[in-house]
Amino acid sequence: MKNEKLLEKALGLLPTLYENKVPAQRAVEFTKENGKINETSVGNYGERTLGKGDSLTLDFGDHYVGYLSLDLKSIGSHPDAPALLRIRFAERPVELFEDASEYHGWISPSWIQEELVHVDVLPTLYSMERRYSFRYVRIDVVDISSKYSLKISGAFCRAVSSADDTALLPYSTDNKADQRIDAISVKTLHDCMQTVFEDGPKRDRRLWMGDLRIQALANYETYRANDMVKANLYLFGALTQEDGRVGACLFLDPVPEVDDTCMFDYSLFFVDALYDYYEATGDRETVSDLWQVCKRQIELSKENLNERNIVRDSDRLGWCFVDWNLELNKQASAQGIFLYTLERAIQLAACIGDVLAEEEYAELYLKLKEAANAFLLDQGTGLYRSGSDGQISAASQIWMILGGAVEGAKAAKLLEKLEGTPDALKMVTPYMYHHYIEALIKTGRKEKALEIMRAYWGGMADHGADTFWELYNPENPDESPYGGTIVNSYCHAWSCGPAYFLRKYYNRG
Repeated sequence: MKNEKLLEKALGLLPTLYENKVPAQRAVEFTKENGKINETSVGNYGERTLGKGDSLTLDFGDHYVGYLSLDLKSIGSHPDAPALLRIRFAERPVELFEDASEYHGWISPSWIQEELVHVDVLPTLYSMERRYSFRYVRIDVVDISSKYSLKISGAFCRAVSSADDTALLPYSTDNKADQRIDAISVKTLHDCMQTVFEDGPKRDRRLWMGDLRIQALANYETYRANDMVKANLYLFGALTQEDGRVGACLFLDPVPEVDDTCMFDYSLFFVDALYDYYEATGDRETVSDLWQVCKRQIELSKENLNERNIVRDSDRLGWCFVDWNLELNKQASAQGIFLYTLERAIQLAACIGDVLAEEEYAELYLKLKEAANAFLLDQGTGLYRSGSDGQISAASQIWMILGGAVEGAKAAKLLEKLEGTPDALKMVTPYMYHHYIEALIKTGRKEKALEIMRAYWGGMADHGADTFWELYNPENPDESPYGGTIVNSYCHAWSCGPAYFLRKYYNRG
């Protein structure tokens, strides 16, 4: 279902891209021994000559999103055959130790950042047309005539982002660890800010609702590109599925189009994202334009309730996202998310004077809250259970707190119980950790929230992160939900939340 009026508004607000020419800093070599990757600088790459079987790894010094150009020259006789090169891009060194031909994961291998290219004429400035997300570039000389050698006399990236660095708000803290986490979070947001707020510039490269919520929050405390948030909200509102449901993600090219993926939580989060936008801007007109879309998400979500006012469970993979854990039962989390969203819908209804909707949603909120505590709360343990097997997970407790099913001292006590329940199913992504931090702050445990941020996001930083990752397991930093780090996203939008938390709650400026 397409709303041309809303779409026109969205397209008129999309940003332009800034370009920055970034040269490669140096050549490096990586070796792997007993699972540990070692790095050696090999100096000026422009002095090296390359023949068949040789390779060169360029380090650009930081993470960038853009287009690679190589200044290629020949040494020796006039080239009598093309140079055949394999060019690989990596956000982290670990990716360079995987062979693309051996990848058999469920994410399409077409996402692997690798190209096999023929260079027919030398010398030349070889510029790649496809955009990549990387810090490192490895160039393997697959084949070349024995009559000449290859020299890479220059390499640069035409880096692109819609983030205006001159608009970045300052952040003040005396803590160097917090400075580092904030800087990496901002860089993550920066590189995901393209024509839309992309989820990851390496893989997917489109607008996902779950990521947009967190990017928008970080944006309000950093770049304040609020028209870009507005454009993305209008896109979601303009391009719904046939029943009016907000899709989980959108494509922009070749024409704006909603994906056929839908998730219970992501559809509802449209309401939350609009609420956050209104809180940041006071833009009542946008709320009015998109209010009917919000109401439709509530209406559709009500169809998922059973006779006890509990969200029905489902065995359909991806019916509700919550976290990247295939063992996680989503029912209780979905109940909490519905509550969380209804609270925001009530406030939006009051904002535009929709009294009937405000009253309806307030009544529905009370019913869902009572149902959660009557049917999902285990009176023995004091923890919320989910699904027919009564699973106890971190996600269920966190979303019940955020949704207001439990409040005040009882909510704080619930988090303490969770921390004392080692068998509870754990969180696996920065996305879910973001909501854990939010729950800690809501229950008055700001110092604990800061401790968790420093341990979790700081752990990625300690592992050399230039930007924060889609998934991080402290016990296995190279874990992949897809079957290989070669398709992991190491610059991922839902991980930029610390820039929001640090600046909003801990900024000493």
